[in-house]
Amino acid sequence: MRSTVRLRILITCGVVLAAGIGGWQLLPSDAERTDPIAVGTTDEVTSLDPAGAYDAGSWAIYSNIYQSLLTFKPGFVTPVPDAAQSCRFIGTKLTTYECTLRDDLTFSNGHKITGEDVRYSFERMLAIKADVGPAPLFPTLKNVEAEGQKVTFHLNARDATFPLKIATGAGAIVDHTAYPAKALRAGNAVDGSGPYVLKEYVAGVSARLEPNPNYRGAVTKTGHTVIVKYFKESEQLADAWKNKQVQVTHRQMPPAFLNALGDETKDGTRITEAASAEIRNLNFNTRSGSVMSKKAVRQAVAAVIDRPAIATGPYHGTVEPLYSLIPQGFVGHSTPFYDTDPEPDAAKAKRLLREAGVSTPVSFTLGHRKDATYDAEAAELKKQLEATGLFKVTVKSVDWQDFQKEYAAGRFDAYPIGWFPDFADSDNFTAPLVGTGNALHSGYSSKTVDNLIASTQQYSDRGRAAADFESIQSEVAKDVPLVPLWQKKDYVLSTEAIAGSQYLTDGTGIWRLWELSWI
Repeated sequence: MRSTVRLRILITCGVVLAAGIGGWQLLPSDAERTDPIAVGTTDEVTSLDPAGAYDAGSWAIYSNIYQSLLTFKPGFVTPVPDAAQSCRFIGTKLTTYECTLRDDLTFSNGHKITGEDVRYSFERMLAIKADVGPAPLFPTLKNVEAEGQKVTFHLNARDATFPLKIATGAGAIVDHTAYPAKALRAGNAVDGSGPYVLKEYVAGVSARLEPNPNYRGAVTKTGHTVIVKYFKESEQLADAWKNKQVQVTHRQMPPAFLNALGDETKDGTRITEAASAEIRNLNFNTRSGSVMSKKAVRQAVAAVIDRPAIATGPYHGTVEPLYSLIPQGFVGHSTPFYDTDPEPDAAKAKRLLREAGVSTPVSFTLGHRKDATYDAEAAELKKQLEATGLFKVTVKSVDWQDFQKEYAAGRFDAYPIGWFPDFADSDNFTAPLVGTGNALHSGYSSKTVDNLIASTQQYSDRGRAAADFESIQSEVAKDVPLVPLWQKKDYVLSTEAIAGSQYLTDGTGIWRLWELSWI
């Protein structure tokens, strides 16, 4: 019998189907251990203040220590009440959204949570407008009103996706007496109301989370004490796993390591392979002053990129080539980049540059997060581009925190970034990525794209937005503010001593640490 248990988790219509060997091991025993479970990840926390971060590492911990009005149950795409007792649109215009807050909620500092805290949290986040914060997720939010436990959101346009957005880390509720109105909260103190309380935190090293005895909301089970261990690079995470320093890993193990795991593994490793919409794009700085402000240069780069070579080279077959802004499995998915450039075409790239009067070789800076896998990806991109004789690429490898600051400041001409969906709707791959004022700080702005995004947001029946989503992707393939590179599955590794790892993630930004327990 194989000692490796490989589980493929399919989330369909709210039902979790798990197939694997040793299913009896997935349930905790009666004699439960009390020592902390160690979870390893390379997703760093940018800020403990939810107004200051819009990234997977930060939001993973937010979903445990903070509470939003709504949340997502595993496998469901419609949010359910968490801090809220109820929420609904008022009328049929989809421009007024009202929530009634639960009356039994307290922050970890003992303060009662009121509607004023909710109002303050949203308006504060929009006012601070941190460079790498979540404000770009709310272009339609005009203002928020609070009266007692009732909170009313006023939107400047129809937005059927608004409930989905407030169910994310961007909707985290903070204490209006503890978080400054015009600046991010300094230090490591957190006053939230989520299923966990942050007891200890060392930036970039570890976070100790203990169950919150005063939590009231959608989560009905009490979690186990967890220590999250942060690693700068995937190889460091792999070493920690091999040395049994962690019992669970999620994002990102080295592709070669994942590819090598199979039937021959004899160490009791359990692998959960979840369908995911994680994507990675090569983003361009389209602002004046960058060579990528010229559309012909961006189009020429897109014409010569060999995605299969990236997928089978640096990523060892653990990703699939992506030719669209919206990944497979989402409403409106199409393949406009493949339709435009089915194969790498250096002759086409040369023609585009010549017709635009651009001298070659075109020199530009390619920045990326420092990591062995991303180093290899950047080297492959550089090799492909320079092999044409049309480009001269300078690669810069930067630690995650500095990388975010530098691409936001426009210091790179091109920069690959992975994107993990906040909620299961195609809107999350359009407005934050290519809308005016987008979260990637590309400087890209298109009235046509913005109008199409607004059009997609008006439909409660999301299937009716498919044609507009397809049109957005066609426009993006023409303007090329980014080049889609790949889409991948989500992998969680755990030892045979851990139960619940198959429920840790369902391909969205929520980290359900409370599902983990000792067997």
